[in-house]
Amino acid sequence: MPRLRIGAAGMTAPLVETTGLGVRYGDVTVLENVDFRIERGEIVTVVGPNGSGKSTLLRAILGGVSPARGRVQHAPGLRIGYVPQKLVLDPTLPLTVARFLSLPRRVPRAAAQTALERAGVPGLEGRQMAALSGGQFQRVLLARALLSRPDLLILDEATAGLDQPGAAAFYRRIEEVRDETGCAVLMVSHDLHVVMSASDRVICLNGHVCCEGTPQVVAAAPDYRALFGEGTRGALALYQHHHDHRHEHLEGAE
Repeated sequence: MPRLRIGAAGMTAPLVETTGLGVRYGDVTVLENVDFRIERGEIVTVVGPNGSGKSTLLRAILGGVSPARGRVQHAPGLRIGYVPQKLVLDPTLPLTVARFLSLPRRVPRAAAQTALERAGVPGLEGRQMAALSGGQFQRVLLARALLSRPDLLILDEATAGLDQPGAAAFYRRIEEVRDETGCAVLMVSHDLHVVMSASDRVICLNGHVCCEGTPQVVAAAPDYRALFGEGTRGALALYQHHHDHRHEHLEGAE
């Protein structure tokens, strides 16, 4: 099937690169011939229907599944932070945020405070994990991922269960983390209307790479429209509004 590749970064040393990646679960091919790369400082979002292989791509990058063919290459010394879709904790377990951040090894108090501040939830150290709201819980997971000072932050449906304002606020924080730390961000998400405003590059996956490029390019691509429908024009409209508004704000500051 023809592929559309537009806006690929021109740097020569990607943080992660897959070449001809194929993954099988038994007799089922989940990913086939996936070429992918992410550069330092990029925010890249992978979208696609259920069963399209999005989470499998992340697991292959993280080393959780072995390729049936192709290869996955990491930059030397690459540090990865990971925010899962969800984490289930026993609600009767007395576990403070500070203690959670110190598992499995102790984290200095100052480092925990800095991570929570960067994640947008300062002052939660003494709160019980079981008492956190859904949004606070995900921010704590983000803080935990940031403790390793990652070069690459990976989020797998990290806003699942949050309402749209909560998801939008979470993605804005991710942009701020990227701007503050210079890390790259790789996200899997179904929040099309929000993701478009937070991404530098979008990859549309359906077992293979259907199309990729800037949000404007992908939102207009026939393969993307075929998968998500004409209603995805709204995602592009939100993307344009967000970036036009930011541009106006910058002009006003000059």
